[in-house]
Amino acid sequence: MLFSRNFLSLALAAGVLGLASCNKGGGEFKKAKSGFEYKVFKSTGKGKYDAREVAPEGDATYKERTGKVMALNVEYRTGKDSVLFNSRKQQMGIPMRIELQEVKTKGGLEEAISLLQPGDSGVFRFNVDSIFAKSFKSPVPPFMKKAGPTMTMYVKVDKVQTREEAMADQQKSMVDAQQKMMAHAKDQLKKDDVVLQDYIKKNNLTAQRDTSGIYYVVTQPGAGAKPKQGQTVSVQYRGTLLDGKEFDSSAKGNGGKPISFALGVGQVIPGWDKGIALLSKGSKATLLIPSSLAYGQRGAGADIPADAPLRFDVELVDIK
Repeated sequence: MLFSRNFLSLALAAGVLGLASCNKGGGEFKKAKSGFEYKVFKSTGKGKYDAREVAPEGDATYKERTGKVMALNVEYRTGKDSVLFNSRKQQMGIPMRIELQEVKTKGGLEEAISLLQPGDSGVFRFNVDSIFAKSFKSPVPPFMKKAGPTMTMYVKVDKVQTREEAMADQQKSMVDAQQKMMAHAKDQLKKDDVVLQDYIKKNNLTAQRDTSGIYYVVTQPGAGAKPKQGQTVSVQYRGTLLDGKEFDSSAKGNGGKPISFALGVGQVIPGWDKGIALLSKGSKATLLIPSSLAYGQRGAGADIPADAPLRFDVELVDIK
């Protein structure tokens, strides 16, 4: 489906992203009859908001919006105020879109969203056990339990549209975002190249540069053939930021065993598809990958910042 009704699942799959959100203050929470707490704000123009009264039993105008699509930005935080998900960052500024339907489950995300009108912002605080049972239909993850008894959702509603309007709007937003990403990646590649050259110089590395922008240092030549697109390769690896901080390794993440993937078909970051193809079977090497061929503007979780060039020390164990 083009539009999602359950964006909690997307949020929890995304990991922790350190981003600020708006409208966290603004007076005392009110309580809905179904149990969650809320604050709702209406826009007064020029980026300013005033509190908007919403009855505990809900917004009587919501029935006029059912069947339409709401475009919104959303952020989730744990009871300790750690960010679980921020759609502005995760979706490159493209709003999330959800179909508005009759609220069948009271006390969940659907009821909270039903309180909001176009242009509104809202802060919603849920009991973590209740929200997982009602909206996610699963036990609370241990890390959420440790973070406290609540989960807070911050929402900014952009607009409410017909399905046709929303589809056209989303397609345009995706094209615009793709163009911006490509322009940013081109500019960032030049910046990363300066950073990587400086890193190579400071660490006295004898590196070669691939036409893609990857630098590589073969530390132990292999005797076998180089892999071809579509072949399955097995690789031992250790990934670090340029400051030496490790974010992943096959030793820790795969029980010491090499990971296997089909080369050149997008199963890994582009820098791996291009870098591993440069090596012969049995080779050990260091790959220095510009951010545009790694995780780009989005970064990855809490460990890999946006626009971060990466170092991977790899061994091409096998080719099948």
